Amino acid sequence: MANLGENSLMTGLLSPASQTNQKAEPKRKRIRRCRSAPLAEFVPGDLNGKNEATMLPRSESCLDKLHPSFKRVAIFLTFYLVIGTICFSFVMEQIKGEKINEVLDAVYFCIVTMTTVGYGDLVPNSVATKLLACAFVFSGMALVGLILSKGADYIVEKQEMLLIKALRMRQKLGAAEILKELETNKVRYKCLTTMAFLVVLILVGTVFLVTVEKLDIVDAFYCVCSTITTLGYGDKSFSTKAGRVFAIFWILTSTLCMAQFFCYIAEFNTESRQKALVKWVLTRRMTNVDLEAADLDDDGIVGAAEFVLYKLKEMGKINQEDILLVMEEFESLDVDQSGTLSPSDLTLAQSAQT
Repeated sequence: MANLGENSLMTGLLSPASQTNQKAEPKRKRIRRCRSAPLAEFVPGDLNGKNEATMLPRSESCLDKLHPSFKRVAIFLTFYLVIGTICFSFVMEQIKGEKINEVLDAVYFCIVTMTTVGYGDLVPNSVATKLLACAFVFSGMALVGLILSKGADYIVEKQEMLLIKALRMRQKLGAAEILKELETNKVRYKCLTTMAFLVVLILVGTVFLVTVEKLDIVDAFYCVCSTITTLGYGDKSFSTKAGRVFAIFWILTSTLCMAQFFCYIAEFNTESRQKALVKWVLTRRMTNVDLEAADLDDDGIVGAAEFVLYKLKEMGKINQEDILLVMEEFESLDVDQSGTLSPSDLTLAQSAQT
């Protein structure tokens, strides 16, 4: 039964059109004519049961043009800051430190707490404020993780197209070429974009501390580095009203950018190792042992589909568990146990489920 199912899977990898022309075309052309699954061509509206009219172009507001994930993150962030500002405004007398404005200090304290910078210029000084700070630091860290996974990634992706155009300025690239370049080196461009944005934020923060907070250039750069790395010694911080207004936006942006940059570096290293493995798999010579392992149906020869599956397993793209799950679904749909799927099999399988 297992051999029959595996053999059927090999056949199923080829498109119906290619099976009818099996004798007329070489095998290597048949495998190139495999079509994508229809599900891959669906838009989200189709999956949600929306009709075709809902997908027609329409006038959109600025909020409608934002990615849903980005809008959700913005709502959560606004909710966090509003609740935090209200709570800390009521207990600001129980927070010791150099204060400027009750509302501004509350927002500033929320940002410093959420990003785990913790300068120490404002410190909880009662049981209630300490417990409140503990609650907000954990919820803030969870929100930072959400922003990293949703909002920050979205913002970086919006800048990748500009980066590609700038790097290939002398080349006239069409939309298809740009998308291909973006997909091929996606992680590398994310690293470059985030690094460039991070450098700009460091320069802006340093200049602001020198001009507004009146720090010398070394102390300003030192404060910037201790902030974006969330080290937050606290010996140098934002102490003026204009400085704390600036810090509310700059600290949130710079700390998230730094964290995102390290995430992309780790992703880039992982992708590089994966590409090296793929290159090794595709360039090494096949042996008789490999031939036996790739022969899934034990007929002494390896077909194109068997070869593709074996190479994908070597590359780590799929594993044996994935294949077994697919085979289980195939066998449940193959009602007549013929080793192939037909419209009658699908009809019988659907009627059995209902």
